Amino acid sequence: MIDREAIREKLAQTQSLRITGRVTSVTGLALRFTMPGVRVGDVVSVLKRGAPLMAEVVGFVGGEAVAMPLGALAGVGPNDEVESTSSAFEVRASQALLGRIVDGLGRPIDGRGEITNGVHVPVDAPPPPALSRRPIARMMTTGVRALDGVLTLGEGQRVGLFAGSGVGKSTLLGAIARGAEADVVVVALVGERGREVGEFLDHCLGTEGQKRSIVVVATSDVTALERMRAAEVATAYAEYFRDQGARVMLLVDSITRYARAQREVGLAAGEPPARRGYPPSVFAKLPRLLERAGQAARGSITAIYTVLVEGSDMEEPIADEVRGTLDGHIVLDRAIAARGRYPAIDVTVSLSRVMDAVTSPEQRTAAARLRALMGLYEEKRDLISVGAYVKGNDRQLDEAVAKVPAIERYLQQSATERVSFDDGLAQLLEVVR
Repeated sequence: MIDREAIREKLAQTQSLRITGRVTSVTGLALRFTMPGVRVGDVVSVLKRGAPLMAEVVGFVGGEAVAMPLGALAGVGPNDEVESTSSAFEVRASQALLGRIVDGLGRPIDGRGEITNGVHVPVDAPPPPALSRRPIARMMTTGVRALDGVLTLGEGQRVGLFAGSGVGKSTLLGAIARGAEADVVVVALVGERGREVGEFLDHCLGTEGQKRSIVVVATSDVTALERMRAAEVATAYAEYFRDQGARVMLLVDSITRYARAQREVGLAAGEPPARRGYPPSVFAKLPRLLERAGQAARGSITAIYTVLVEGSDMEEPIADEVRGTLDGHIVLDRAIAARGRYPAIDVTVSLSRVMDAVTSPEQRTAAARLRALMGLYEEKRDLISVGAYVKGNDRQLDEAVAKVPAIERYLQQSATERVSFDDGLAQLLEVVR
């Protein structure tokens, strides 16, 4: 029997005309070449000394195409031949991806062979139309008591996890990946240290977490374009499973490093720096990527994006842009981590914008009461710590002082512990009763 689909795919990949060009210059991170008919977003192959180098066209200057390499520029010389693939960047997606680890371009790096079956999906896909999105009406439990009780997430919600370095964001992401009530988990490690990748896989994600996960890794030493594409490849995988009707949890660590990679690409393409050195393309790319997650006509992508904040500066350009686009923010506080409470979530400044749509009035009342008591205690913490607080002068503060130890125990949870939603809710009601 003739396999017509296979024949069509072969014909689609066959070119009757071979389009080529020549390298004209290499400046910094970018190379320039001339080629007829090339378009922004096209992938080309540079036939340099040694193995061919793949590159992606990001702009044009004076009739020359500007391309960012998807590998090292070593070995590229003047007049090297450039061959067009006549297509944008795509990756292969299938059920065989579950349990696999790939690089920022979708190539397996776990030593378990190539992924040969599946369909090709575009990496830079448009977000779903606004009117095709279903409303968020169902919660997405994570197994983390502080999140499920006080900052309840909804299925299809997009949340920012704001934290400095070393505050426990990777540990919290691993706990969410293991405990989330999702069918598929897609993790993107963007610009991560090479040493920490193995630690995240073994200690944070664990064997059970890896079985239903796809991990996309682009370490800090790879090219800027590969680091940028890693977040987009992970999103493309999440979209594939979403379109199959699955409930997908997408974890991107970090969106800040994605923006920094796009800054390198934009500046190399000749864009002028704008807000704190970030070119305009960064602030066009960010919402396009973030809007790809969420509810769709079928299936959903619940996404958590980590945002690196230096010195707790929540007003720096990337943090401010992401916070304004997403449906909530979770803030990890270094002072809380220093006191030994993990996860170091500051519930007084964190917010889930869809919590009211997915929780009961009883839970919302209890969560609001817990936040109020913690907020009052933190406001007077200095007075209490130096012994200036006198019991009986403020009835509400007396209650906060009495209940904060129990609240702290409620908010604390080991990385290996998973708490069911019902148990967590019962504990929340008991704490604030």
